[in-house]
Amino acid sequence: MIREHRPLSLWSVIIVVAVIVSTVPLAAADDHGRNLGPVKLLTTVPIPNKPLIVFDISWVDPDTQRYYLADRSNAVIDVVDARRNTFIRQIQGGFKGFTGSNDTSGPNGVVVAGHWLFVSDAPSRVVTIDLRTDTIVGEVSTGGAAGLRADELAYDPQDGMLLVVNNADSPPFATLIKVDPRTGKLTLGQRLTFKDATNGAEQPVWDRQTGRFYISIPEVSGPGGTGPDGAVARINPHTATVETMFPVKFCQPAGLTLGPRQDLLLGCSVAFDTAGDAWSPADPNTAAPISVIMDARNGKIDRNVPGVSGSDEVWFNAGDGHYYLAARANPGGPVLGVIDAESQTLRQLVPTFNTPASAPPPRGSAHSVAVNPHNNHVFVPLPANNVFPDCLNGCVAVYGTANEDD
Repeated sequence: MIREHRPLSLWSVIIVVAVIVSTVPLAAADDHGRNLGPVKLLTTVPIPNKPLIVFDISWVDPDTQRYYLADRSNAVIDVVDARRNTFIRQIQGGFKGFTGSNDTSGPNGVVVAGHWLFVSDAPSRVVTIDLRTDTIVGEVSTGGAAGLRADELAYDPQDGMLLVVNNADSPPFATLIKVDPRTGKLTLGQRLTFKDATNGAEQPVWDRQTGRFYISIPEVSGPGGTGPDGAVARINPHTATVETMFPVKFCQPAGLTLGPRQDLLLGCSVAFDTAGDAWSPADPNTAAPISVIMDARNGKIDRNVPGVSGSDEVWFNAGDGHYYLAARANPGGPVLGVIDAESQTLRQLVPTFNTPASAPPPRGSAHSVAVNPHNNHVFVPLPANNVFPDCLNGCVAVYGTANEDD
């Protein structure tokens, strides 16, 4: 995930607290012939043991309706029943935990295929866990710089191939890893280095129709965090090459997910202002936050969706036809963004929570999201706080609509 966190102002924290109990839709939406109504907080799932403060990527397996969270605070994978919204267990894996720096912490990325759970960790570690026994059955190192983590990952089920990103290395790189579908054994493959990337490399995704991986490159040939030029790299797993880089401006893409019509939603990690510069709370210009919808086939920008930026992980939910964005650095404060994939318009902003900048470190942020397509429940882990119910030790907030049948 993103290597630097922008602290919230006290004003932003006050706004979050003030509106946490209610949200107003930004646009009406009629999904699959029915109005789902506004997304709101349904419940929270408390996380046991050490307080949940620092965490990373999450994933919902639609086949089993299980939610998995890379929990660095407890150095485990948290497992939640995504149908009943109840905590199940924590999976041990000798994970690094939080070291004080995101660059050297773990676990980080999670993805499930069948009964295999793939997890990335520090230092440059990738493991396969058999979910029938919760034991490690495969392990490799991607060979990054000393101590630095392997971060996000995506899985190609057609070829049995993982793409794993080392975002903290400079320059960042990705590694193709072959998976034995019978045993879960991992075999190290080709490395692809993003030489022009100057602010890491982020969320990858697999597209079955094109047979390609795509990965967010927040900044290309920039100053290292504030440049306006980013890209999405298209990777051919058969030739182990970066076929092309689709450019995007005023976004710094981090989150990436595949929606309908071969659309890619880019969750922009940096909000830019009306002058085209990276926005900050002291900016003399107005923020102009956007998210970007791109055609995966040719890189054409279908639409810049105004209203939300500062996203990390993003997710498309086929169950209700919406994109969900974990926008921890949105200019107005941390939110869950909801975009209608059909109309390509922002439907709603729902407040979430970041640990205030005034609190002692470590600090957590609402930057992770995954959705269960069977009941359209949206899972956003939150650091320990006294704003959300049953979240004093940290929790996973569950969002949805009041008239949605489970």
